[in-house]
Amino acid sequence: MKLSLRDLDIKGKRVLMRVDFNVPLKDDGTINDDTRIRMALPSIRYVLDQGASLILMSHLGRPKGVSNPALSLRPCADRLQNFLGRKVALITSYERAKGIKIGEVYLLENLRFYKGEEHPGEDPDFAKSLANLGDVYVNDAFGTAHRKHASTAVITNFFPNKSVMGFLVEKELSFLAPLVTSPKHPFYAIIGGAKIGSKIGVLESLVSKIDAIFIGGGMAFTLFKIKNIDIGDSLFDDKMMDKGRDFLQKCRKKGVVVHLPQDIMITNDKENRLILATQGIPSGWRGVDIGPETLKEWEKFLNKAATIFWNGPMGVFEVASFADGTNQLAKKLSTMPADVIVGGGDSVAAIQSLQLEKNFAHISTGGGASLEYIEYGQLPGIELLTNK
Repeated sequence: MKLSLRDLDIKGKRVLMRVDFNVPLKDDGTINDDTRIRMALPSIRYVLDQGASLILMSHLGRPKGVSNPALSLRPCADRLQNFLGRKVALITSYERAKGIKIGEVYLLENLRFYKGEEHPGEDPDFAKSLANLGDVYVNDAFGTAHRKHASTAVITNFFPNKSVMGFLVEKELSFLAPLVTSPKHPFYAIIGGAKIGSKIGVLESLVSKIDAIFIGGGMAFTLFKIKNIDIGDSLFDDKMMDKGRDFLQKCRKKGVVVHLPQDIMITNDKENRLILATQGIPSGWRGVDIGPETLKEWEKFLNKAATIFWNGPMGVFEVASFADGTNQLAKKLSTMPADVIVGGGDSVAAIQSLQLEKNFAHISTGGGASLEYIEYGQLPGIELLTNK
């Protein structure tokens, strides 16, 4: 177990906190969704209530080591200032942050404007320059805890016995850790998304933990191909055929039932059509969503679950015509008696668009981080924090 923010006496200290303010922006540069800022508020308010000063660090987008005004954290500083009702200074010259006074809040400008953030080996002094700004280090950025970056991993070297997790990270682990160590059964996983290659490791690690798995989205077509079902022009990964076969074989050996879509929405870009998966998809057509029969069949099993983990959309979710499978799945899961834990990504976008957030046991703030945690049972940004 790692030290928490509550475990340190921070009164009068300079608290250096990594947060995840990588929020989606509209075309005009304003914030489209401030969920990530709101999720950091408990830790931020706690630090200020304890009589400390606070220096926040985050990235935004992918500026790749180059300063880019379009990716400035200014909108985040302004939004946080509104939430706190006190001034939040955006600091472009990190050296200036050394002069922070008790009760003040600084937000360092986008960390990824510096090459040393994503590539600490190329600029080893960057992490040290950040560490010099604080007396205590807090990681409350679960969404970036799987990155071995200067502000999430290397920086802990400069805070022996004073690197702790914030309340958001603590909350994430309280829901995700039991999935790895002692899930309540029946435990079912629903995995979607476009590419099987990016999730095959997660699929393999889940086999030893789950009772059944439900697979949708583009990744399902590689498995259909393995089963000699025609997939037309659907997305599939030829390089993953062998690993896909190994995964299905492991499931058979472990008695894990693999549920693939029963019916599929297909398109040729001129018209859409609903077919049974066993018919196969004709040439010139591609699968873009799961159909109502799939949802009806899956619901029978999912209603018996004690725990459900869901990550990834069931179709080409960004196109409204092909989002119905994902949206209907979200609605069904929101009414089930199981503890439903959502592992970030487009699954969260669907839930938020339907305003169903309060109907789920937990919605993770980090898609990639939650998947890596389930795959490996640890994350670099958390593993390097101080042990209790």
